[in-house]
Amino acid sequence: MESIQAIKQRFGIIGNDPKLNRSIEKAIQVAPTDISVLVTGESGVGKESIPKIIHQLSHRKHGKYIAVNCGAIPEGTIDSELFGHEKGAFTGATNTREGYFEVADGGTIFLDEVGELPLTTQVRLLRVLENGEFIKVGSSKVQKTDVRIVAATNVNMFEAIKKEKFREDLYYRLSTIEIHLPPLRERKDDIHLLFRKFASDFALKYKMPTIKLTDDAVDLLVKHRWNGNIRQLRNVAEQISVLEHTRTISASTLKGYLPSHGNNLPAVIKTSKSDSDFSSEREILYKVLFDMKSDLNDLKKLTLELMKNESAHDVQKKNESLIQKIYGDEEAEDYEGTIEDMEVLSIPEQMSQLSDAIDESTDKYHFAEEVEEEETLSLHDKELELIKKSLERHQGKRKLAAAELGISERTLYRKIKQFDL
Repeated sequence: MESIQAIKQRFGIIGNDPKLNRSIEKAIQVAPTDISVLVTGESGVGKESIPKIIHQLSHRKHGKYIAVNCGAIPEGTIDSELFGHEKGAFTGATNTREGYFEVADGGTIFLDEVGELPLTTQVRLLRVLENGEFIKVGSSKVQKTDVRIVAATNVNMFEAIKKEKFREDLYYRLSTIEIHLPPLRERKDDIHLLFRKFASDFALKYKMPTIKLTDDAVDLLVKHRWNGNIRQLRNVAEQISVLEHTRTISASTLKGYLPSHGNNLPAVIKTSKSDSDFSSEREILYKVLFDMKSDLNDLKKLTLELMKNESAHDVQKKNESLIQKIYGDEEAEDYEGTIEDMEVLSIPEQMSQLSDAIDESTDKYHFAEEVEEEETLSLHDKELELIKKSLERHQGKRKLAAAELGISERTLYRKIKQFDL
């Protein structure tokens, strides 16, 4: 078994980070077997090196090694690319075609960005992993293949499974062994080493002196977040090598090649509302409608209690409690007049219309729960009858009658005028 250092030299891997070394060690250990491997890590960390190590150290090293970028193949043709197709299987299929699984029989297939596979293709891939069988597009013949699969992804697979974008059973078949490559920001001691290697390579490529960094530039380089990881670092080294005439690079010069948002993750802006957002808004609206109807029913009950000749003091207390329930902790002084001035006997016509509208809305959307219908009353007749009786009892004295009814004398005067008493 080759040492980790020998493997690094053989495959051009730069760095001495313990996490990186552990990933390479796992690749060396798993290579002689036929176990499926899932390589995880952010974009640009060099995941493509692990499948090459596994293939070259396995008994399949003389077989074919095919790397497939699943995210780069259109959904309509990926089944044909992977499993092949028969002549006439679809428009444009003028010949029978062998797929990668047929071509790579006895070798290794590296499925990069496997998280981008369509669900229908995932079902076909699961069959290959379970029993080595596949069927060409447009065929009914089952074919066998002996292929070692190494997959890689930069997406959170558990989130993808939760959102039903990736099959859970396929994930566990692929990740028999999982090898994680750390992002560059977690390998700070390796950043300058990699930069120096890239600077040396580009100096040879473009036939010019190698660039060097000052101490403050090295400090800035190491502290940068490097969201694009090794790929981004390589691009920065190439830009500086080509564009800068001075071969000693200061921090101020380097800063011009680093994005200003380097230490911040890009913001994700939702441009449209999902179905779940609309569903949530409807639920909130329905709740508001039910609460409004409940408040109206409470107002009706309060009026009924007054009609049963409860004392004005009790009705006033209930009225205050109801207002507090509807308006929270707002003071009564926020409304015109005092509690006694409120017309507890008269429910405005608009409230009745609102109640009817809410009933109609709840019927329209087929709510599961039903609101108990309140007993319909002729409030006008009952109110008139109560005022007449009170005035007769107090021999026409409006002040005493108003106190008994729990309303202000001004309101009673207006009612007398309204009913022409």
